[in-house]
Amino acid sequence: MGNSQKKGPGHGEGGGPHSQPGTPGYKRSHGNNTANSKDVQGKSSAVNGTLPAGKSQDEPQGSGPAHSGTAGASCNLDAPCGALPPPLARLKNEGNMLFKNGQFGDALEKYTQAIDGCIEAGIDSPEDLCILYSNRAACYLKDGNSADCIQDCTRSLELRPFSLKPLLRRAMAYETLERYRKAYADYKTVLQIDNSVQAAQDSVHRITKMLIEQDGPDWREKLPEIPMVPLSAQQHRKDEPSAEILQARAARAEQEKARKAEARFTQMKQEGSDLVKSGQFQGAADKYSECLAIKPNECAIYTNRALCYLKLEGFAEAKRDCDSALQIEPNNKKAFYRRALAHKGLKDYLSASTDLQEVLQLDPNVLEAEQELEMVTRLLRESLLANSQG
Repeated sequence: MGNSQKKGPGHGEGGGPHSQPGTPGYKRSHGNNTANSKDVQGKSSAVNGTLPAGKSQDEPQGSGPAHSGTAGASCNLDAPCGALPPPLARLKNEGNMLFKNGQFGDALEKYTQAIDGCIEAGIDSPEDLCILYSNRAACYLKDGNSADCIQDCTRSLELRPFSLKPLLRRAMAYETLERYRKAYADYKTVLQIDNSVQAAQDSVHRITKMLIEQDGPDWREKLPEIPMVPLSAQQHRKDEPSAEILQARAARAEQEKARKAEARFTQMKQEGSDLVKSGQFQGAADKYSECLAIKPNECAIYTNRALCYLKLEGFAEAKRDCDSALQIEPNNKKAFYRRALAHKGLKDYLSASTDLQEVLQLDPNVLEAEQELEMVTRLLRESLLANSQG
């Protein structure tokens, strides 16, 4: 048979488009179904989709590298194919190559020879025959011969029930022939096997509208039985999320984490302030410690906790918190003032005097700093006098 013109979407599986074991005296129908050809042209774009494994439904399976004589083809014609003996494997590979080059009629011939060879030799390999029938069905679909496509897909499914590609091709052929109920049943079966097949999803939506118009509200009652696909045949593959989706998820998770942390921080800070007002300084210090575990660079929390330590006479701890605050904000008046009080408590009057002078240099109107400076100046004199007398 010569090259058939490309008229509609075909699908390849396994070694090529895909076929099933069958009758030795198969008679080839040669694309003479004018109505089918027209329908395939009109509907191919609507029913054609992409299978989840990243292969086109048209792509033949089992092709490999190695240059062939046909333009545009690259295929190792002697590559092994399942349990097929080398001569039949070569026929299948040649069919794949021809199919990829758009020579669907010639590909069909090769698949037919391989099928006939398997039957004549009594080869017991349902998987290989399933693929051959399915591949030949893809050639029929490309050639606009929907009736023979359906026949080969059915043979393929008899060999390997719930094989996805022959189901999808048969559904497309049924739709081309406007046998919408059968097409609907096959598409729904495809989606039970793998619900990510976009072609089946789109076709179910489209055919549902047609069936409602054709059969009215009771359209479901007129459908053929849709088989329940066993778990063993279901492909539970879910497409891996893209890098953008993963990044968006991570960003949302970080935002939610930050939101919760901010809410916790605000709550602990308020509870700390309330405890300070009620004179519960140890409890307040604990709350501020929780705040710093969330936000370790929050200057105000260090100065607040320093106040608690001063009240508890933990002068070394108060000084350390003020040091931390001044590392974050070098001109923080509260930190200088409270560190001065911590130095005073530690009897380091000279350091206390230095910090109080820093406060007054930043703001000369801080009355408490003036009063404390007078006090520590006096204490410093007394300390120096005591040391000199000792």
